[in-house]
Amino acid sequence: MNNRFSPPWSQTGGLKIWQLLLLVTVLGSSVLLAASNPSMEMYLAFVEAEFGRALDRHQTREPSRERDMLRAVFRSHSREIVASLVRPHTARHNWGLFSIFETTALDVHVKVVGIGGHFIPVQGMDDAVVRLGRLAF
Repeated sequence: MNNRFSPPWSQTGGLKIWQLLLLVTVLGSSVLLAASNPSMEMYLAFVEAEFGRALDRHQTREPSRERDMLRAVFRSHSREIVASLVRPHTARHNWGLFSIFETTALDVHVKVVGIGGHFIPVQGMDDAVVRLGRLAF
């Protein structure tokens, strides 16, 4: 009997069910990654949090009014400091599924990959933190 209404994957040479599932999975993952591709504002919040953690890690045993004042200024105005220091010196390369953020500030080149709403420092983040620590202390 000739079945004219059979699905394409059931015919000889058509898509197999595992191929169709793989295709749906890849397309669904791509849509999720594209929808969660980090923005510049998300990157600035990441940098702000990283610098805040760096300041907390560089606690010294000797109290100093200047250091305490710098920490207080950074904590209360961190968003403005990061926006004025990082945003103008950052290039975002949007690849659809992920973004690469490149920042050159404080004589340091920082490269960070943003994917799925997360950030992965690739180059220079430690150098920037050390440089910030030297400036603050």
